[in-house]
Amino acid sequence: MRKWECEQKKDKWNTYYESCFYGIIKKIMWIRYQMEVPMTEREKMLAGELYDCGDAELLTQWHKAKDLVRDYNQTNSADADEKERILNELLGGKGKNLWITAPCYVDYGNNIYFGSNCEVNMNCTFLDDNIIRIGDNALIAPNVQIYTAFHPTNALDRFGIPKEDGSFEFCKTQTAPVIIGNNVWIGGGAIILPGVIIGDNVVIGAGSVVTKNIPDNVIAAGSPCRVIRRNQ
Repeated sequence: MRKWECEQKKDKWNTYYESCFYGIIKKIMWIRYQMEVPMTEREKMLAGELYDCGDAELLTQWHKAKDLVRDYNQTNSADADEKERILNELLGGKGKNLWITAPCYVDYGNNIYFGSNCEVNMNCTFLDDNIIRIGDNALIAPNVQIYTAFHPTNALDRFGIPKEDGSFEFCKTQTAPVIIGNNVWIGGGAIILPGVIIGDNVVIGAGSVVTKNIPDNVIAAGSPCRVIRRNQ
């Protein structure tokens, strides 16, 4: 793929990314600013600002998600109705025909959205401190990890000033959403980092570390992940 084509695709996905997620969050932030209402830690989290993951509201959802995931992972493999019930309560949204092989792991669960006809193989991790949106017809191989959270590189920014007893509060965190298009196959052991957008009809090679956006209709692999060729 020529460089200018990659840049066009990148611009398209960046525009999509801004309009779908940060546009909404920024609007909420502006309304709260006008009303002089402070943002909640959850709102900060979804806006990509520094937030405290030890916040009571966030911890309540975090524990709820962990309990639901435990129940899902321990559910009889053939009990499709119970699995469906748990996923409906756990996820932010999903289309038809979602199959997730246990075990799987999430942070909050309600920031994860699947399209239709998606299959997730065993031992996958979705660190959904921000939105993870996966399109239709996705195949996600075993041991894939999708991250939306990251921390300041400066230790003082991460932990703040120590308390009198020498302990720290919960470390400060920032986030960026991950968007995965339609008809995407992610190979085993791949890692997708915060803020990445993967286009439609893409194959990500096994063991890849995806640090930047991947355009439509390509096969990409490596660490860091790079486009190898067009996917015809």
